[in-house]
Amino acid sequence: MTTIAIDFGGTDIKVGLTRDATHAATPDRAPVFDATVSVPAQRTRGDLAATVEAVRSLQIGLGDAGGVIDGVGIAVPGVVDRDGRMLHAHEKYDDFRALDLSAWSRQVFGVERAVIENDARAALVGSLGTATSLSDPRPQNAVVITLGTGVGTAAMLDSVLFRGAHAHAGILGGHVTVDVTGERCPCGNRGCAELLASSTALRDRRDVSAHTLAELFAAGTAADDAVADEFIRVWGAVAVTLCHMYDPEVVLLTGGVLRAGERVRQPLEHYLHAHLWPTAFRPPVVVPPDPHLSVLYGLAILAGHRHVPADAMSTEKTGAQ
Repeated sequence: MTTIAIDFGGTDIKVGLTRDATHAATPDRAPVFDATVSVPAQRTRGDLAATVEAVRSLQIGLGDAGGVIDGVGIAVPGVVDRDGRMLHAHEKYDDFRALDLSAWSRQVFGVERAVIENDARAALVGSLGTATSLSDPRPQNAVVITLGTGVGTAAMLDSVLFRGAHAHAGILGGHVTVDVTGERCPCGNRGCAELLASSTALRDRRDVSAHTLAELFAAGTAADDAVADEFIRVWGAVAVTLCHMYDPEVVLLTGGVLRAGERVRQPLEHYLHAHLWPTAFRPPVVVPPDPHLSVLYGLAILAGHRHVPADAMSTEKTGAQ
């Protein structure tokens, strides 16, 4: 079975291909990718053609040009309704609004099934499937914080991705108010975590030498270290809010900055445990292997594992209308 996973990220579009049936995904174990590739994101519909080209290049590289694709999983950084349409993402892929990505997948790749998911929800599934430090059976209650261009979140309760009545539940943790007197966020709120601590926020800073989150958490200047501490406090406030709301067994961290590992994980966990309600459980903060690929792993699980209930784990549509 050949499955394609496509992550429309804020900076790059990541594409992964897995075709070995022996690596088939299960809800608690991610597949092994035969190949992955990244292409720069323009955040327009022109990215669709670039994505198709990237998929074809992976197939050619694997000697599988023109091969059958059995499943496709797509992640976008916005609210995805139960019909697989991205409703809104605040300046991220605005051209994708109301685009039927399921129909596009079936037309372009000839698949019968496509899974369209919010990127943080996919990252949560992928992180649970790859975090080798987690004991079996895997936690049934978990939250994730994705750190990158923005701040994404998602929650799983009793092994079910939490969606709420209108598909917004769990995924807007990056828009928790951290500074009530802060600047207005594109979402309409003020002082959002994403506005204060993200790679987008870093680009607007003039008091640091770092240009990326990875550089910020490398050994740098005193000014860089001060901003890194500030970002940790913001992300920690998000983690505290998620734990107070969802009472998880584990907090997962993903995103490219997590290549910095303990320089992010340890101080964030310390902040979280110090600020939780006195009787609240202190969940471990876990960084999965290859945190920059968590979304792809989650998509492969959702698209490749046929017995996962669509209404429980993902937004799935088939050719049958």
